[in-house]
Amino acid sequence: MKYLVLIGDGMSDLPLKELGGQTPLAAAKTPNLDYLAQNGLCGWVNNVPKGLEPGSDVATMSIFGYDPQKYYSGRGPLEAASLGIKLKPGEVAFRCNLVLVKQGKMKDFTADHIATAEARRIFTALNTKIGSKEVRFYPGLSYRNLLVIGKKLTAKLALNKIKGTPPHDITGKSIHNYLPKGQGAQFLLQLMNEAEVILHQMGSKATMIWPWGQGRAPQMPSFKKRFGKKAAVITAVHLLKGLGKILGMKVIDVPGATGYLDTNYKGKAEYALKALKTNDVVFVHVEAPDEAGHEGDVKKKIRAIEDFDRLVVGTILRALRVTHYALRVLVLPDHPTPIKYMTHTSEAVPFVVYPERGKGQGARVMRFNEKEIKKSKFNVKAGDRLMRLLFS
Repeated sequence: MKYLVLIGDGMSDLPLKELGGQTPLAAAKTPNLDYLAQNGLCGWVNNVPKGLEPGSDVATMSIFGYDPQKYYSGRGPLEAASLGIKLKPGEVAFRCNLVLVKQGKMKDFTADHIATAEARRIFTALNTKIGSKEVRFYPGLSYRNLLVIGKKLTAKLALNKIKGTPPHDITGKSIHNYLPKGQGAQFLLQLMNEAEVILHQMGSKATMIWPWGQGRAPQMPSFKKRFGKKAAVITAVHLLKGLGKILGMKVIDVPGATGYLDTNYKGKAEYALKALKTNDVVFVHVEAPDEAGHEGDVKKKIRAIEDFDRLVVGTILRALRVTHYALRVLVLPDHPTPIKYMTHTSEAVPFVVYPERGKGQGARVMRFNEKEIKKSKFNVKAGDRLMRLLFS
């Protein structure tokens, strides 16, 4: 048996007035997801344990079958692993966004989806001008970059305990109340101020760097050791690539995978099907619905969901009908990203396992959306248990 796990990041949402009380998932045309719901086991799962922030790092760790309360150490070290940066004992990695701040407000946490080449130019300049042996800047993908602080500074300033705020949580808000707080905050604020001057001198559309999500390298057993299965992951997001690398998964890069609405949806599905030949489990992550949720754009979110349905789920279903793989498919969001809030929330999300007979779910589910799946009586209280369910 082979397994495909399709993650529509942030796909779940709340009912919206402009959609007549429907969620974007209900308003979208999703014939392929609906087919899975009609012929599979539907239910609800909570991927964000109580007390943890509802980030994709925490939620995806649950989906991969690992309890975040036991293993999660921060977002930064996962992204460091993706970039091939091996953190030394005591070092701390921060996710470091390039952001656009205007008149003291977070205008755009992506700096208008700044180009990767431009980000690389900026981070090279930052390293040259304000970097040191203990302060290192690493370019990543677009606005998603990295700051690593050495062991001595980390210990001296207790940087691992600093409280930071994800910039996507404060779109349109004054940044004053969300700047880094804690013993070493002044050090980070100084770096941010110095970087602001450099960005202005460079004429960049990004106006600031925003460090957050820090942590030390986590200690986790490999996926193969934990589940006895060889796994691969397909994603455009460094965070999840890093988590995959830490777990010993094969990380597959797909040409044209951008992490946005223009991503190569079909290519992700096609590469996943090829990867099944040499792997037992393939995870396919699509970021686009989450990005639309952060922008508060209903039309973009519906479009992202429909593209996910047509080009990812549809491509896989067509392949199944032709090749007759012995394959089980799990589809779910990692967390909700409601249009209303423009950020992640920690509520349970709907899922479907196909093919299954729906035993235990109660009434028959006809569509893959929040309202319809509420008919199901099947609930998984902790997301890290869902992988065992898929394999059982």
